[in-house]
Amino acid sequence: MPSFLDPARLRAEWLGNVRGDLLAGLVVALALIPEAIAFSIIAGVDPKVGLYASFSIAVVAAIAGGRPGMISAATAATAVLMVDLVRDHGLEYLLAATVLAGVLQVIAGILRLGRLMRFVSRSVMTGFVNALAILIFMAQLPELIGVPWLTYVMVAAGLVIIYGFPRITTAIPAPLVCILVLTAVAVGLGMDLRTVGDMGELPSTLPVFLLPDVPLTLETFMIVLPYSAAVAAVGLLESLMTAQIVDDLTDTDSDRDRECVGQGAANFVTGFLGGMAGCAMIGQSVINVKSGGRGRLSCFVAGVFLLVLVVVLGDLVSIIPMAALVAIMIMVSVGTFSWSSLRELATNPRRSSTVMLATVAGVVLTHNLAIGVLIGVLLSGIFFASKVAQLFRVGSTLSKDGRARAYVVEGQVFFASSESFLAAFDFREALESVTIDVSRAHIWDLTGVGALDKVVLKFRREGTTVEIVGLNEASATIVDKLAVHDKPDALARLGGH
Repeated sequence: MPSFLDPARLRAEWLGNVRGDLLAGLVVALALIPEAIAFSIIAGVDPKVGLYASFSIAVVAAIAGGRPGMISAATAATAVLMVDLVRDHGLEYLLAATVLAGVLQVIAGILRLGRLMRFVSRSVMTGFVNALAILIFMAQLPELIGVPWLTYVMVAAGLVIIYGFPRITTAIPAPLVCILVLTAVAVGLGMDLRTVGDMGELPSTLPVFLLPDVPLTLETFMIVLPYSAAVAAVGLLESLMTAQIVDDLTDTDSDRDRECVGQGAANFVTGFLGGMAGCAMIGQSVINVKSGGRGRLSCFVAGVFLLVLVVVLGDLVSIIPMAALVAIMIMVSVGTFSWSSLRELATNPRRSSTVMLATVAGVVLTHNLAIGVLIGVLLSGIFFASKVAQLFRVGSTLSKDGRARAYVVEGQVFFASSESFLAAFDFREALESVTIDVSRAHIWDLTGVGALDKVVLKFRREGTTVEIVGLNEASATIVDKLAVHDKPDALARLGGH
């Protein structure tokens, strides 16, 4: 029996924190509503598309995903990728793209691509978290600019409740208290404030399972494939990084490959229910954890509560002042940002700080998580290769009779150190023989093998005999496979370089 079907594990993940998960799920559901509507507007579709998506993705991901306590729903990261598709081809193509994105994510999970997260450094992760905190705060600015002065009073009151109420009791999540109190005050005093209902009309019916109304042709597939691939990649990236953050917050582990499959299954189902693609949400996941949510039940309840609230209690939900939700999201932004990273800028290695800041800048400037993280990962790789290349050296000793020289190579021979490797040899020195000892070195790639070829062939061109000694097993394998210095036309090949 697979470990995730173990009855004891299922009970722990679903029923190990019932009260906390129920309350946290309700808070998350209330916070999801305006965001789902806003993301629908970003994508250029009706608000119900985002709301149906948030319900479906949350429920399916809670069941099939690999990270208990993490919230998945419609997100801005995926919505922005669908704008052109909706504008040029309409809603039905968006639904088809959502289904295909789900299939691609399931394939990624089956291929165990979740393991690629090991190549994301701590600096990139910190930059990702800080950038998301900034974006979460920036997303609240439209609700804070050009609004009645009472809005600022209500937001301030909400923050006082959020940070002050836990000093009284933690039995009830402070964000839920914030929503209830500010709604009661706004309605009781008849305040003219922007509400959830002002963001768009809420659906009054349950979603219906329907096939996307698109031609089942190769042309349709080629239209939606680029969008689906982008959504699948960005969705998995944000989901896996959010899972890592929740891992750290809860001091637990998650199954990354199962999370890929779970996110794919959620998007696949959502496309047939009239919803747009989504992924894990760091902001809502932090709200869930800080509100006491730990198990799968919290995400499941958030999705179900969301649908019940908008369909059954839509009139009540619509009167919640946006100020209450803005206060909650500001709390999330402040809590998400790694304030210690600012202090560490002066003490961390300069390259690590550069990677973190570049990741933040890339995400904030483009509003695209994938671009920011890609910048960070590339910089990390470049800095790492540069550092490893600096640890490379070549020493040599001349024989007493002056006719032979022994070179000793230490370090890694690869694309970043190949120039230094070549520059370490004196090809014009009149020698009968040269020995190259690589027992303290490792040859990694085609560039490293090519550099070794050049050294051997250039010495031979000068009439010097060359012997290579000390190749370890891995280096010997790549050299035997790719090297040309032992081929009959080796010197001719050197002339063609």
